[in-house]
Amino acid sequence: MVAPIAIPIPIDNPDDPRVAAFRAVKERDLAGREGVFVIEGEVVLRTAVRAGRFVVEAVLLAENRVEVLADLALPAGTPVYAAGQAVMDAIAGFPIHRGILALGRRGAKVAAPALLASLPPRALVLALFGIGNHDNMGGVFRNAAAFGADAVLLARDCCDPLYRKAIRVSVGAALTVPFGWFEASDDPLVVLAGHGFAALALSPSGAIDLSAVQRPERAALLLGAEGPGLDPSLLARTTAVSIPMSGGFDSLNLATTSGIALYQLTRP
Repeated sequence: MVAPIAIPIPIDNPDDPRVAAFRAVKERDLAGREGVFVIEGEVVLRTAVRAGRFVVEAVLLAENRVEVLADLALPAGTPVYAAGQAVMDAIAGFPIHRGILALGRRGAKVAAPALLASLPPRALVLALFGIGNHDNMGGVFRNAAAFGADAVLLARDCCDPLYRKAIRVSVGAALTVPFGWFEASDDPLVVLAGHGFAALALSPSGAIDLSAVQRPERAALLLGAEGPGLDPSLLARTTAVSIPMSGGFDSLNLATTSGIALYQLTRP
């Protein structure tokens, strides 16, 4: 059962135990939040509620943002707190310029094979390796949502898509695009092939122009970190493709690269 947001519970003391889970989120976010992640801003919160992939456990609003979210349809019983801006900043440990925070529940980690098995016969996924920058992670998820990718798969050396900054940069796409993890013992290419996915590895050294690629029914676009890129042993076992550039440049930032590649692979 959902209903428009109820009258918020006023909070006038940053040490109030009812908002303990919101306390010092900037620091605690770095070390994980025991199954909880942080949602920041109106657009991202509305996206999270609308998508319904993750449970929103609690909301903390600056008093001047309450009216803006009066129509937000949260599950019955979801606590909503309101505080003055100074109190809210003291609770969070940093200035909350958007005046909106919420806590989401992560749920069980999804394994890459199980996610691949759930996808339709024609599908496009991203497989990410060594992505440690949260801005890049958020940008890739934003592009995945914009171009209709079916899922994102992550190697164990990738950063957390549910880190606060990654969610914010993704404009909430990290809460809408399904994602799963390869195990350390997995051979990603074997896992992909086992579910019928052809691997296309994007690399400046790729011999095939991306525009010349005929997309397979089930395609996996492999992306590595800016700088080192994909591991050579991985590249050697895939179809390596590149984006032609001029002026001596051989690479773009990861978000731009993923956007160009997804556009090309999803063109009619």
